[in-house]
Amino acid sequence: MNFLEYPDREMLAIDLANQLAGALKAHLMTHETASFAVCGGTSPGLIFDALCAADLEWERVHVLPTDERWVAPDHPRSNARLIRERLLTARAGAASFLPLWEPEESPEAALPAIAARVSPELPLSVMLLGMGEDMHTASLFPGAAGLREALADDAPPVAVLRPETVPEARISLTAPVLDGALSKHMVLYGEAKRAALERALSLPPEEAPVQAVLKNTSVHWSV
Repeated sequence: MNFLEYPDREMLAIDLANQLAGALKAHLMTHETASFAVCGGTSPGLIFDALCAADLEWERVHVLPTDERWVAPDHPRSNARLIRERLLTARAGAASFLPLWEPEESPEAALPAIAARVSPELPLSVMLLGMGEDMHTASLFPGAAGLREALADDAPPVAVLRPETVPEARISLTAPVLDGALSKHMVLYGEAKRAALERALSLPPEEAPVQAVLKNTSVHWSV
């Protein structure tokens, strides 16, 4: 893990956006396309605002969420909605978007189609993760039904998790997929999350799922 500290969130957003754009450009120099997995929630908004104008061949970039709530794509809690509104605009509007959602009755029914969509994109070229104060990342929540299977070395690319602490089921990229990304970045804000990260370093992934993805990850932090 490489821990990077910034004086404020605006500087973090600008610097991290430049690093992500640089990683995508570098990958596209030797590959036809690049897969770019990004987190939802509140953390990446400023980063997306800076990144969407980056001068790179966005038409060759495939963007996908690291995880998704089991809600319709236009729902206010949809990660896809955030990504479309804040990242897939300006120059980045030329990128392709690969949702972790299908119009099925249950996330379990949608899983085969989503896995088939994700598998050709692996290993992920570039990834941006967040982390909660409970040490979850993507939708790998401590104690969630489905966590053990999602942490397994032989886990499929995506899994359904049902955390008791949130109102809906989740579909998430699994730990081997997240950990296998070629360029890994994580954004954290606030003292509470910094303290949670420090706690996670001494805990197993079953208790602190973020532990499963920290190797060779650049962690970008600001108050």
